[in-house]
Amino acid sequence: MCRWLAYSGTPVLLETILYEPEHSLIDQSLHSRMGVETTNGDGFGVGWFGPEMRTPAIVREVGPAWSNRNLREIAGHIRSPLFFAHIRASTGSAVQQTNCHPFRHGRWMWMHNGAIAEFHRVRRDLALAVDPRLFLDIEGSTDSEMMFFLALTLGLEEDPPGAVARMAGLVEEIGHAHGVEYPLQMTVAATGGRGLWAFRYSSRGESRSLYYSTAVETLRALHPGMPFLREAAAGTRLIVSEPLGDLPGVWNKVPESSCGVVSPEGDDLLPFVPRRP
Repeated sequence: MCRWLAYSGTPVLLETILYEPEHSLIDQSLHSRMGVETTNGDGFGVGWFGPEMRTPAIVREVGPAWSNRNLREIAGHIRSPLFFAHIRASTGSAVQQTNCHPFRHGRWMWMHNGAIAEFHRVRRDLALAVDPRLFLDIEGSTDSEMMFFLALTLGLEEDPPGAVARMAGLVEEIGHAHGVEYPLQMTVAATGGRGLWAFRYSSRGESRSLYYSTAVETLRALHPGMPFLREAAAGTRLIVSEPLGDLPGVWNKVPESSCGVVSPEGDDLLPFVPRRP
């Protein structure tokens, strides 16, 4: 399907996270170890916040990330405290720029790995549930973007965990009405520029892989020689589809049916249960 990462913390050059790790996201675009597909070459995207930015900047392309010179160029010149990156393996929708992640609406960004099962059968009913004022802003044809606009309709800007739970509940309700046994498979990241939310859930209870990084203070004790850790603030976190390397103690599996929160007030890991909207 896809691979993604979300970073929040001390401002860093994008290349520090995207290119430099042993098993970086760029390496995963060719050699994914945990994804459904080994190769994720159906497009990529990067979205980031910078100082004084009212909305995130987004760069999306339809070609593979591993050979894109423009991505390599901007990654060495953009420094951000909060950014998303995504490499795509299409589950059937067209390979086009508007179908690449992350998606943006106002200050909000969203990216997804997984699928709505038999999306072609439930798409119309899901589209009718989107707020008509938001519907005109849907640009592409993916289930991922539909999930984003459903979450916006159901209160993402005010209550991200509740909105995503209501979105998941609606997808399952409509899927079951159409005879789909396991309607939803998702790992999702969402941010409005302050705080980061990540979700791991599937109707079958066998969700795609998702990991979060250990607290910086603990990592400094485990790996005192890592330059990045000397500069990283205490609240710095990475959430990734699969680990960026094999150093012991760095990566922790997000439990099944969980919601992770990274914010200036602190981090939390909570149970995630879909709700009927």
